[in-house]
Amino acid sequence: MPAFDFLIIGSGAAGLSTALGLARLGSVGILSKDLAAISASDWAQGGMAAVMDFNQDSITMHVEDTLGAGAGLCHPAAVSRIIRAGPAAAQQLINWGVPFDQQAHGEWHLTREGGHRVRRVLHRADTTGHAIESTLLAQLRQHPEISLMENHFVTDLWLQDGSCQGAWVLGNGSSLPELWTARAVILTSGGAGQLYLHTSNPLVATGDGLALAYRAGAEIANLEFIQFHPTTLYDPDNTPFLLSEALRGEGALLRLPDGRTFLEQYDPRAELAPRDIVARAIDAEMKKNQLAYVTLDISAQPSERIRQHFPAIYAHCLEHGHDLTREPIPVVPAAHYTCGGIVVDQSGRSTVPGLFAAGEVSSTGLHGANRLASNSLLECVVGAASIVEALEGLAKLPEKPDSNLHACPPSTTHDRTIYKDHIETLRHDIQKLMWQSGGIIRNDRDMQQAIERLESMRTRIGDVAGVSRAYQELRNMRQNAEILLRSALFRRESRGCHYNSDHPDTHNNPQDMLSQRDQEQPYARPIPAADADATSARQHP
Repeated sequence: MPAFDFLIIGSGAAGLSTALGLARLGSVGILSKDLAAISASDWAQGGMAAVMDFNQDSITMHVEDTLGAGAGLCHPAAVSRIIRAGPAAAQQLINWGVPFDQQAHGEWHLTREGGHRVRRVLHRADTTGHAIESTLLAQLRQHPEISLMENHFVTDLWLQDGSCQGAWVLGNGSSLPELWTARAVILTSGGAGQLYLHTSNPLVATGDGLALAYRAGAEIANLEFIQFHPTTLYDPDNTPFLLSEALRGEGALLRLPDGRTFLEQYDPRAELAPRDIVARAIDAEMKKNQLAYVTLDISAQPSERIRQHFPAIYAHCLEHGHDLTREPIPVVPAAHYTCGGIVVDQSGRSTVPGLFAAGEVSSTGLHGANRLASNSLLECVVGAASIVEALEGLAKLPEKPDSNLHACPPSTTHDRTIYKDHIETLRHDIQKLMWQSGGIIRNDRDMQQAIERLESMRTRIGDVAGVSRAYQELRNMRQNAEILLRSALFRRESRGCHYNSDHPDTHNNPQDMLSQRDQEQPYARPIPAADADATSARQHP
């Protein structure tokens, strides 16, 4: 039975940062269900928002921009705390060796993205996530106190006396999960973009951590707020490719195929409006004009500047027959970011003792109803530091679980009629259902019908159940889809990136929508006041 002081599930920016921080406090095990570098963090193009130029920017301005994007649902104290920690978080990445771009005289080269009033986004060309991921992975692989296990899938968390003290782990090639124990378990497993037919997320983004925490009894907040990135390359025969919001920050315009711009009709900020507004505008124009796509045009900018600032995007588009420097390129919206997640307090504690969470899988109160561009990598690094500080500050860590205990794995239905193509068909059915019923524009009838279909799938999925990764991902996706739709249906308003055409107005009393295993339906809770704790998660020692 493998045992660690700290067990981290997920190997994106949040997981790697947490592991590097905790390594001085004890032994660290970090699990990745695939190769460690395959994560949404690695795919991030834009950068990390942090106040680095106090002559042109301020903490107050960054806080105000974040609150503005969050559509009234941000937790003000959490926003202030995380934004204030931004410069130190950026410096930590720099100390670890992340090579952010600099100007000729050594100043940081900062970009501006939608919703930001000034340039404040640190970046490495247009592959910032890869620069962070590869740098932190290199540091982690050299650390003697950190054990990285790739191709290990967590099927369920393990609770002992009400506290999370480990997880059931399906190793590469294993047929049954094995219990791995720890004094504290940290979920850093990312979001759930793969719930949707069109997504900018990698295949691993099936929301496993959300499902694990929900089954363990943790509160899940605001899962209905799925951010749809306005611009992915339209290429029906290939995986969607994200076109960074920084393109619009650097002058790219969205156009209809006949060349007309249209965003100014929806928001005075036009191309620099927050993502939810831009994505809905594109969706509306596509439906109104019966279009398969709109276009993104940066060809008016100097070609050398485009190639230098967006080398990966330029190369990818050129490979697929589109020259950014010469012509508009076809784009469509796609599911991009999970704004809600596991409810955590300012130290990353969930409502289950012993279970922590950071990054996209968590709900800190930072993003509210719509994430401000490039605040996600910031939340990853700040969240990791908060967990490290909390565990370091405990007078005494919980004792290590008894290594001689005889725990039994959760019951599983063994393969009788399991076929890979059957699982893939059900997965695709969920993705189509979510795109149609839980996508950019929703309505009550479609969501209710989708919930009924998901309920009927529960038995079908059980009938083909095994302990393979493919099945476990399907199990988690079905569960997350139902949580999301129930929460969306229960929220009888439109706010941020949740738009219900049956309830287009926004209420004056912003409330979080909570889901928990032992509750029959979602329940609402007012967001905390500006001087309250960063979240409403219950405190645990």
